[in-house]
Amino acid sequence: MLIFAALTNNMTKTRITVAHGDGIGPEIMEATLRVMEAAGAQLEIETIEIGEKNYLAGFTSGIKPEAWESLDRTKVFLKAPITTPSGGGYKSLNVTIRKTLGLYANTRPCISYHPFVQTKHPVMDLVVVRENEEDTYAGIEHQQTNEVTQCLKLITQPGCEKIARFAFEYARAYGRKKVTVMVKDNIMKLTDGLFHTTFDEVAKEYPDIENESYIVDIGAARLADTPERFDVVLLPNLYGDILSDVAAQITGSVGLGGSANIGDNFAMFEAIHGSAPDIAGQGIANPSGLILGAIQMLVYIGQPEVAENIHNAWFKTLEDGIHTGDLFTEGLTKEKVGTQGFADAVIARLGQRPKTLPFMDYNKDSAKKIQINIKPKPLMKKELVGVDIFLDWNKDNKNAKMLGDLLSQHSVGNLELIVMTNRGVKVWPKGNPATFCTDHWRCRFTSKDMDQPVSYQDVIALSQILSEAGFDIIKTENLIRFDDKIAFSLAQGQ
Repeated sequence: MLIFAALTNNMTKTRITVAHGDGIGPEIMEATLRVMEAAGAQLEIETIEIGEKNYLAGFTSGIKPEAWESLDRTKVFLKAPITTPSGGGYKSLNVTIRKTLGLYANTRPCISYHPFVQTKHPVMDLVVVRENEEDTYAGIEHQQTNEVTQCLKLITQPGCEKIARFAFEYARAYGRKKVTVMVKDNIMKLTDGLFHTTFDEVAKEYPDIENESYIVDIGAARLADTPERFDVVLLPNLYGDILSDVAAQITGSVGLGGSANIGDNFAMFEAIHGSAPDIAGQGIANPSGLILGAIQMLVYIGQPEVAENIHNAWFKTLEDGIHTGDLFTEGLTKEKVGTQGFADAVIARLGQRPKTLPFMDYNKDSAKKIQINIKPKPLMKKELVGVDIFLDWNKDNKNAKMLGDLLSQHSVGNLELIVMTNRGVKVWPKGNPATFCTDHWRCRFTSKDMDQPVSYQDVIALSQILSEAGFDIIKTENLIRFDDKIAFSLAQGQ
């Protein structure tokens, strides 16, 4: 312990930004900071206020301008959970920070602590790597008709390449052997399809690391049933959010989950759980998730020895049966403690090694910051071949044949009505009368075989004609062909 203290005293202090958050946040942050200080972490802390107070004071993002200034200075953020007030008008602060600072990679280690934490999966050691900026988390939503809302799912090629490369580089740095991608590209062939094909391209550059893919539904089932078969699991944003919580929970408690959000120049570290206002102020919250997030931060800022010391002391605390109430189990727990009592127990075990749980050894590679360079893609030949015109139409008991017959009377240049869908299913021509229809219609205008380019002037002219004919146009989506391949989905049943 004295040798370790001598090493840490020679470290240069790293400036970080800390937010104590809401609910149980201040309690678990106090515990975490005490553990890091006792372990010799060399930190210069700037404290900011985020969350519920800011929301209620009129800052709809939950963060004030001066807090951004601190983050710009330090570029490292240790954040306790916050409370977002109920009701509309409040945007997720986590999503705002991740997207604003370019924190494209979210890593969530999920490890079984058997036999010291009760779990149905005693052999489990995986890391979820979640894409952090795209997908439906762009938060672009609209109510388009009286009956229909939409959420846009945005997936980009650079975003896919960055997160795929990160997953493989992470695997290399931490001695992992396999990366598994999970997508739903049997249905979302363009968005999830891009994520999958980009993964396959990147995987070729890492022959030393095994790769595999799953459709996300069966992948999720196997993750919940046999998590020991996985190592690094790569997921788009929404699936990653859901399955990382599932993976954390089946280790024994979601309260044991720590999280790192990594970008090119910034990083944020946190627990994956929420602010738990129902137990706030009672001194019973488990600080482990935030402690484990802080351990990832210490590795990131170049203090792996301190991270190693805390992690092994945390393991030893679990081994000795010192548990907070959420982990209390008859026969396993020897002493039930509160938030600060657990921190005291970890501090008392600094410098000790676990006997059953693995000894953590953060090597030089794991302490390196993962830097990703994406390769520019050549521009493809782009041609406009048609347009989807979306209508709000609720006449004649939503009679698809009637609407199709009315629209087919209108054409401009090569553009004529080819197909209509409702909620993605073909309803004209020759639709099935059993198909349930809403007031939201996609009306596809192209040349008959979609082989002839059209002009955008024709699209504008067609929209003008339909508007003058009394049709309520919600929006239009251009239909594009890239390098002679159509770049849009066909209708279900087309």
